[in-house]
Amino acid sequence: MAAVKVPSMELHRPPPFRSGGRGRSCFQKPFLVQAKRLQGLEKANTRQGKQSPEQLKKRAPLTPGTVSPPLPVPGHILRPPYVGKKDAPEIASEIQMHDKESIVHMKAACELAARVLEYAGTLVKPSVTTDEIDKSVHKMIIDAGAYPSPLGYGGFPKSVCTSVNECICHGIPDSRKLQDGDIINIDVTVYLNGYHGDTSKTFLCGEVDEGSKRLVKVTEECMLRAISACKHGTSFKKIGRRISEHAGRHGFGVVEQFVGHGVGRIFHSEPIIYHQRNNMPGQMVEGQTFTIEPALTMGSIECNMWDDGWTAVTTDGSLAAQFEHTILITKTGAEILTKC
Repeated sequence: MAAVKVPSMELHRPPPFRSGGRGRSCFQKPFLVQAKRLQGLEKANTRQGKQSPEQLKKRAPLTPGTVSPPLPVPGHILRPPYVGKKDAPEIASEIQMHDKESIVHMKAACELAARVLEYAGTLVKPSVTTDEIDKSVHKMIIDAGAYPSPLGYGGFPKSVCTSVNECICHGIPDSRKLQDGDIINIDVTVYLNGYHGDTSKTFLCGEVDEGSKRLVKVTEECMLRAISACKHGTSFKKIGRRISEHAGRHGFGVVEQFVGHGVGRIFHSEPIIYHQRNNMPGQMVEGQTFTIEPALTMGSIECNMWDDGWTAVTTDGSLAAQFEHTILITKTGAEILTKC
């Protein structure tokens, strides 16, 4: 979640945060790690899943609504160390490993995040605003004695991310009402007893067309296929290969600018998880926890940044979907922690 420009797939320390204009390319912002394509691994220009101009015309472009003030958190609730600081922290180089005791705490945080996300999904209906979803999620999290991790992260003003239609990720909840046929990713992270649990899902709002349903279905399948490849000793690059193969088979593109990450006591740390084909080194180790969170699109995999410095939308207005789980690496596989 730190702003990083990564030439030639190498991770560097983030430059100072700078919010971008609405037409600016998504290359610097919190929650973002950018990676250039590897030579020989560029995506095809045409995709079976790409939306036609007629489909794009039917749906009005996403526009910003009014953002209400951040919601208060009771003083007795433990806050992450970045709260109250202007800049988002750098992605920590620490690999977060867990013993039996810390796994218990991780499971509790992740289980709460999963329950909150499941509840948030029940709120997705035409005419409901994303701000109303944020308020309900916020209340459920603080009622459980946890802190909503996005709130105050590098200045993020809300307790959850709500990304509608062409918004790839990190949409800020506002006054816009959900419409029949929308798709919306809700990204929930909670900080409970000193540990973060991180998960997201794309939900359907009302009557959604078959093409959009297929995008959502394939995106979830990509995440699950990647998770099924994970276990102690497996190369991280296998994640990107599994995702790219399945997405390409169905004609969808994999967004390269946003990555998975280590998670635990620290919100964002190494390992950096690339969702596209890559040749990055590194192997999974028993006891590690990290996220896998691929975002797929029907058209362009490039993005523009809104003036808020957070909302990342596809350059051509094509739909995007994303799914995310926090997983624990074991000797024989990977345990999904963000399940109810």
